[in-house]
Amino acid sequence: MSDPDPKRQMDALEAKIAAAKAARESDRAHQEEHYSQANIAWRMVTEMVAGLGIGFGIGYGLDMVLGTAPWLMVLFTLLGVAAGINVMLRTAKEVQKTQAAATATDEKRERDGDGSS
Repeated sequence: MSDPDPKRQMDALEAKIAAAKAARESDRAHQEEHYSQANIAWRMVTEMVAGLGIGFGIGYGLDMVLGTAPWLMVLFTLLGVAAGINVMLRTAKEVQKTQAAATATDEKRERDGDGSS
């Protein structure tokens, strides 16, 4: 049998709707975080490949001009890899700093929210 009190039925329905919206927001936040991490990973891969390609190109060009094949190409390729790794590490530090700041902000909000209740 159904509940005869419409006010109680309406409150129960509103609670169910609120729970469904909260679950949807939680899933959306998780998806956005996942895509954000994938974007960071692709950015790092791109930085590494760019360093490698630029180093290779400079070395190859100098080898053709100076006739020192393959020495400068090898040297500049290694320098390009080192530069790519350096940029990747800088990006990782930047992301780590951003996530630490976000975590600190979330913890502060939770602490302030718990203290005022």
